[in-house]
Amino acid sequence: MEMAVDIAQAVERQARRARFALLALTVLLLAAFFLAIGYGAVAIAPLQTLAILLDQLGLNILDGYEEVQKVVLLVIRLPRVLLGLLAGAALAVAGAALQGLFRNPLADPGLIGVSTGSALAAGAAIVFGGTLLGVLPGWVSNALLPFAAFVGGLATTLLVYRIASRDGRTEVATMLLAGIALNALAGAGIGLLVFVSDDQQLRDLQFWLLGGLGGVTWPSLFSAAPLILTPILLLLFFSRQLNALLLGEAEATHLGFDVERTKGTIVILAALTVGASVALTGVIGFIGLVVPHLVRLMIGPDHRTLLPASILLGAALLLLADLAARTIVLPAELPVGILTSCIGGPFFLWLLIRRRSLGMW
Repeated sequence: MEMAVDIAQAVERQARRARFALLALTVLLLAAFFLAIGYGAVAIAPLQTLAILLDQLGLNILDGYEEVQKVVLLVIRLPRVLLGLLAGAALAVAGAALQGLFRNPLADPGLIGVSTGSALAAGAAIVFGGTLLGVLPGWVSNALLPFAAFVGGLATTLLVYRIASRDGRTEVATMLLAGIALNALAGAGIGLLVFVSDDQQLRDLQFWLLGGLGGVTWPSLFSAAPLILTPILLLLFFSRQLNALLLGEAEATHLGFDVERTKGTIVILAALTVGASVALTGVIGFIGLVVPHLVRLMIGPDHRTLLPASILLGAALLLLADLAARTIVLPAELPVGILTSCIGGPFFLWLLIRRRSLGMW
């Protein structure tokens, strides 16, 4: 009886901790949103931001902003911030889902080649799709780049999964090595695209290599947003399956889950959301690795809270990284992919050393 009471109390403490973490991450995301949208060469106070947004809705309740602030907010910063929200959430939740699928916190859309494969396919669309863009309808032209990035990410993910799977089990070491090899091949492919591209295509390809949120427009955001947001929301419904997979595939099957269908669906959803975000942001590394691991340290491995918490923290972290990238070297702008790699690289090394010291390898 006492043991049952202790277990119930431990579960309640964990639930309270998870609720507090979700609330704190929501506050962090709101703070990051207003900082990212208001801070820069043209300062926009939170009340001015609210006044401009209400004015767009026909509610002239507040005033006190200048016309240049309105233009900067609506044309430049708002689509950029919304893209940061979507891309950060996509990379983080895809990383959390893939780590749960592979049952290893080292799995990451970048490490296993999803991001690089998406960038390679998007780069091919940039270099070789120019002749098609002029004759295709506008909505098809806008969707070509996200679709190409999705196909590239999906193909890479399926190939890594096939190589790493044996007798129904996934070998993590093989997965990481296959990801490294495919990253190298995709890097060589991008290098070849750079070699054959013209000046304009070369500038576009350089964007994919470095990653960033600049240059996004409302039409491109609207075309890619459904491909990013829909898989994010659908992945939230796989928390029970991912929790069961933590016990092993055989145990998950005994619990009544269709393991093979679950694995295939998660792979497709992760590739879709990462590929669509890469189509707009380029390769932004380590968000999918760092964020889920930080969330596990805070609230544990339960995917019912891990997935939504990863969405909140991933979006907030990318917004803050982008804010730093466009302000620390004013008037120039540092590619956000460089900044996230500078943070994520040492974190990944620490994670490797920590797992080795704990005897997990």
